[in-house]
Amino acid sequence: MNRTEFIIATAIVLFVAFCMGWFANWLVHRFIRVSGSDVGELERMAQELHEAEETRDQAITYLQQREAELTNQLSQTEAELSATMDGLREARHEAEELRNALEKSRA
Repeated sequence: MNRTEFIIATAIVLFVAFCMGWFANWLVHRFIRVSGSDVGELERMAQELHEAEETRDQAITYLQQREAELTNQLSQTEAELSATMDGLREARHEAEELRNALEKSRA
């Protein structure tokens, strides 16, 4: 094999390698390529996820406000109950004193 034949054989081998590389690249991009409908669906899903996160955040905020309101109402109710129990205790004590005084005055 002389020099010219070697150069031609090398050129053919390099051209075939280039063609195989180009074809492999085309195949890879053909199978990996994302279609427009897939991109649209991904965008729609991303928008729905964003809306769901906003709704969740609003629900959390509402629940926190409601919890604070209920905690405040419970505290007020407990205070009222305590005051009522104190008043009832005093009224019972006073009624007992009046009964005792009435029994002493009858005897």
